[in-house]
Amino acid sequence: MELRNAVPVKKARKKTKARYIILFVLFLSTALNYLDRTNISVAAPLMKGDLHLNPVALGLVFSAFGWTYAIMQIPGGWLLDKFGPRRLYGVALGVWSAFTFFQAFAKGFTSLFGLRLGLGLSEAPAFPTNNRLVSTWFPKQERAFATGFYTAGEYVGLAFLTPVLAWIVSDFSWQAIFIVTGVLGFLFIPIWFKFVHEPKDSPYVNEEELDYIAKGDGITENTEEKKKLTWSQISILFKKRTLWGIYIGQFGVTTTLWFFLTWFPTYLVNEKHMTIIHAGFYAMVPYIAAFCGVLFGGALSDWFIRRGFSTSFSRKTPVIIGLLLACTIVLANYTSSIGLVITIMSVAFFAQGMSGISWTLIGDVAPKELMGLAGGIFNFAGNLSGIVTPIVIGMIIGESQHFGGALIFVSAVALIGALSYLFLIGKVERIEIES
Repeated sequence: MELRNAVPVKKARKKTKARYIILFVLFLSTALNYLDRTNISVAAPLMKGDLHLNPVALGLVFSAFGWTYAIMQIPGGWLLDKFGPRRLYGVALGVWSAFTFFQAFAKGFTSLFGLRLGLGLSEAPAFPTNNRLVSTWFPKQERAFATGFYTAGEYVGLAFLTPVLAWIVSDFSWQAIFIVTGVLGFLFIPIWFKFVHEPKDSPYVNEEELDYIAKGDGITENTEEKKKLTWSQISILFKKRTLWGIYIGQFGVTTTLWFFLTWFPTYLVNEKHMTIIHAGFYAMVPYIAAFCGVLFGGALSDWFIRRGFSTSFSRKTPVIIGLLLACTIVLANYTSSIGLVITIMSVAFFAQGMSGISWTLIGDVAPKELMGLAGGIFNFAGNLSGIVTPIVIGMIIGESQHFGGALIFVSAVALIGALSYLFLIGKVERIEIES
């Protein structure tokens, strides 16, 4: 018998994977971002002689980036909420590439210090933007992995390009690395604008993927259209103990990071008497370890979530383990074996990488209306260490001519960060703003 009035069944469309396009672009932009802020550490052993920089002056130059980077986090977060990630980051990328390029023409402490200030100011929106895009595009159960993946860009670029930068310095000049990395930034701008959009505006996403993101606590509506908030509503970001615990903890996380981003190549050259080329290749190992740590921390956190553990346990545990393990960096003071020193440094940087999912916490607890500003405050607190760490280490070296006290300092701050996570951060849940 023929069924003339049968209704055809509409097959459900498979959801697109536009969020992974966003994630890969974030990975590349983060690698470039960190390459531009850390290239000076590779140039430093030769640059300090040409520009007549003693350890204290070099520490101040290293810290210059951190001053404006930290100060601009809160205004940068506000600008992110106002203009959205696509426009703000695209403009910032062009400006910081220019500051990178012109460092090649620095003539002394003053000009180099000023250019590093400009670099910090223009890179300030980067990580609040990354956090906003991951919180917007990814459901909760994928968010730690996504955060870990783009954060891994920090270490992949450093691991595989540090030897290249060392070769450029050795065979050409320290000025050449600023020219090369600055030009790379300019070339990346059209890639950013082609692929990065808000979910509703993206040409690469379908409704099925938007629904999937929304059901997982993503932010699929257009986040550039905001209601005005009162100061009493904004001040909630300074009143919650959990947020203060996250802010203090991030200072501990980034102190270890800033040691590696600024003083580590000089540590290998001056303390362990390596050549620039050897230091570049040995530095690869801790950077690769940190890359593995980031991916492991993100995967572990999401694995806990999928197995039914609480969000609090799943997000906090990898960070606490990482901070405690990072304290072992001090053990490098008690061995003269290069192999053992690199192993200890690799363990410490792996641990710091594990702690890199701390960005996921602020994405989980920040009010949706204040995601950019909350990320800015969080990154401001963390990157105060970008000011403190280079200066304190420079003063310690200037006084003692050795790095022993510097490693004790880094270890102690990591311990404080772990204690903050253990005793200040309560239940991890999104804070709601009262209307």
